[in-house]
Amino acid sequence: MCGIIGIVGNSSVVDRLVDGLRRMEYRGYDSAGICTINDGKLIRRRAEGKLKNLVEELANNPAPGEIGIAHTRWATHGAPTTSNAHPHATDHVALVHNGIIENYKDLRAELRDKGRTLESDTDSEVVAHLVSIEVENGACPENAVAQVLPRLRGAFALAIVFRSHPDKIIGARRGSPLVVGYGSGEMYLGSDALALAPLTQKITYLEEGDWVVVERGGVIIHDESGNVVEREIQTSGASAAAVEKGNYRHFMQKEIFEQPTVVAQTLSSYLRQADNSVALPQFDFDISSVRRVTIVACGTSYYAGMVAKYWFEQFARVPVDIDVASEFRYREPVLEEGGLALFISQSGETADTLAALRHCKENGQTIGAVVNVPTSSMAREADLLLPTHAGPEIGVASTKAFTCQLAVLAALAAHMAVKKGLMSREEEQRVVAHLLEAPACLNKALDHDDDIASMAHLIAPARDVLYLGRGPDFPLALEGALKLKEISYIHAEGYASGEMKHGPIALIDDAVPVIVLAPSGPLFEKSISNMEEVRARGGQVVLISDAKGLAEAGEGCIATIEMPEVHPLIAPLVYAIPVQLLAYHVACVKGTDVDQPRNLAKSVTVE
Repeated sequence: MCGIIGIVGNSSVVDRLVDGLRRMEYRGYDSAGICTINDGKLIRRRAEGKLKNLVEELANNPAPGEIGIAHTRWATHGAPTTSNAHPHATDHVALVHNGIIENYKDLRAELRDKGRTLESDTDSEVVAHLVSIEVENGACPENAVAQVLPRLRGAFALAIVFRSHPDKIIGARRGSPLVVGYGSGEMYLGSDALALAPLTQKITYLEEGDWVVVERGGVIIHDESGNVVEREIQTSGASAAAVEKGNYRHFMQKEIFEQPTVVAQTLSSYLRQADNSVALPQFDFDISSVRRVTIVACGTSYYAGMVAKYWFEQFARVPVDIDVASEFRYREPVLEEGGLALFISQSGETADTLAALRHCKENGQTIGAVVNVPTSSMAREADLLLPTHAGPEIGVASTKAFTCQLAVLAALAAHMAVKKGLMSREEEQRVVAHLLEAPACLNKALDHDDDIASMAHLIAPARDVLYLGRGPDFPLALEGALKLKEISYIHAEGYASGEMKHGPIALIDDAVPVIVLAPSGPLFEKSISNMEEVRARGGQVVLISDAKGLAEAGEGCIATIEMPEVHPLIAPLVYAIPVQLLAYHVACVKGTDVDQPRNLAKSVTVE
């Protein structure tokens, strides 16, 4: 969600703070701000909108100082205005905050009763005033923070500076990630390792409830009870190189075209090409004893889980429950003994998914995590870590993370089937061979980029678009609709093809394009029958299929998109390409902000 960076330095920090924000802008871009301390003064600069507006503000009004905090915001409480931008400050302290203070209304009322004037509509500003009151009453920074933290309900990562102590930042985390970085005569705080990568590779991940005093010479970490504790210092591995678009127009376009490479990288960690076998990381439980799989995720990751449900039940004959993370705990799920709870998240920090993980852990489930950040909270708390190798994904609309998740989940389903004795050696070899074909097939799918771009103008004027698919292509229909909604702002819905006649077909007319995903294979004829039901009512059909399918059913469509003929196992990976490209090119035709669509952020660290 929001991004935080702080530096206790030995030279000017403003340029490095801005660089850190630039590396985290995918986390939030409603507003941005910086606060430094210089000559005993808090120097605060803020700007509404994209980071470039803050850069312009700093050019006109510099912020000198060797210590500072900075923030890029995704608005939760209060509109994205300059007055609501972080850092929030009093005469004595300034802070930046990622998360939500759930009891802020009560705290706000208390502060007003005490005569305090709040300048913003945010939940975050109350924390600045609470800490400031403690300082004004004579508390040192450490004691001030220690008094305030127990009063806060909700999720937060905080970085706080004190006007009278220009040598320290105090950070705290509960529910939102925060990382400490170690430099030479300098120390750092950040929302993630990527923000700190140009500054240091030596980092410590704060644990739940920790708070930390950061000074130039080192840090003192306290746990939730206030005890001084040691936390492991590790090498982050995050690239210090700036993430660039290269020759691509947008990060999303670049990341779509990276998929053959990153899927191949991911598969190489789970498959042995020498003997066509599945080889998962070592773990300490017997996967053959798993009696039920519970999959929990949000958004695009949820759709990856929906595809995986087909694979687990087909290969391993294990029943699978799947839930959106934001609903999971609230339906009081029945969690059987011997269950594997599988959590899917690009960032590994998604608040709803992380809360669901902890609920399952408390209820005796074995925890698996499919994440793109192997040092994330989910990764650290899992029994079975299943990393994807997509690399940093900057575009808010997930693309390469999705296909890498599918690659991992397919390998896991096959591995479970082998361990349960339900997949013979010959069958395993065939499955692995098909998975190893996926990167080349993704490349072939990308060869049709120009064709998809040339027909995007047919979809761009639409107010409503429907996507249809059967079997594992149903989740792809949902994913295609989500992508179009996210970046083009066109209302779109995905449906199981056979469900059209149970209600949604009432929406069909000649102004509603219908995208049909129908690779040739065992479900093709039924999918085409459903497509004909749409066409009979004036629906404008775009058919995505292979050459065989297009030859049989492509006549009369307003457009067709040809995909390579592939085995049904890898069809979800391959058919992700055209729905991603279609959304991308429609958004380009409409002129929307592809990489940073309105109201969205990459890493959702609040519930």
